[in-house]
Amino acid sequence: MSDYPPVAVKVWGEFACFTRPEMKVERVSYDVMTPSAARGVLEAIFWKPEFAWRVLQIEVLRPIRCISLLRNEVKTKIAPRTARDPEKTYFADDDRTQRHTLALRDVAYIIRADVDVLNGEHPAKYRDQFRRRVSRGRCFHRPYLGCREFGAHFAEPTGSDHPIDLSTDLGRMLFDVRYEEGGTRMDPVFFNARLRGGVLDVPGDLYPQ
Repeated sequence: MSDYPPVAVKVWGEFACFTRPEMKVERVSYDVMTPSAARGVLEAIFWKPEFAWRVLQIEVLRPIRCISLLRNEVKTKIAPRTARDPEKTYFADDDRTQRHTLALRDVAYIIRADVDVLNGEHPAKYRDQFRRRVSRGRCFHRPYLGCREFGAHFAEPTGSDHPIDLSTDLGRMLFDVRYEEGGTRMDPVFFNARLRGGVLDVPGDLYPQ
């Protein structure tokens, strides 16, 4: 546990979909941003191999509202080796299908996180770089809210941002997907999520000690 206050960033967007992995065909979003999606936002803004993000809290700033969307998707993924082969072709129009998505609309969150330094350096260096990037609106690629087409805006939190007045059980939520050495097998990690006063606390024991 760090002796310093966590860094924070506000993210918001028109749509979001934090897909439940148990849904095999249609996409159905969790009610709240997942820790892995929050980490993806942080890494889009600032990432280096010398540290890892530890998401501590996710504050929900707007009422939870759903919307049903019909989206075009492809049914299969093309292998990188096939994509590099000039003799093989792939036409998305021949592989397209329409799927329903139960997404979230008009969302806004504050992500609070800490830096786990892996090389022995002081974490203040990376925390300060993250804050500067947020204040200047800089990122490696545009953050997104669960799906790449649902782009996110981000900025420093203001004093007027407050979580919604809602406390409820969210059920089992995906924390992250861990890969075995070599990357041949992945194991999803879940936790029992609960919203308290509009704040989702991420259990610290889920992270490597």
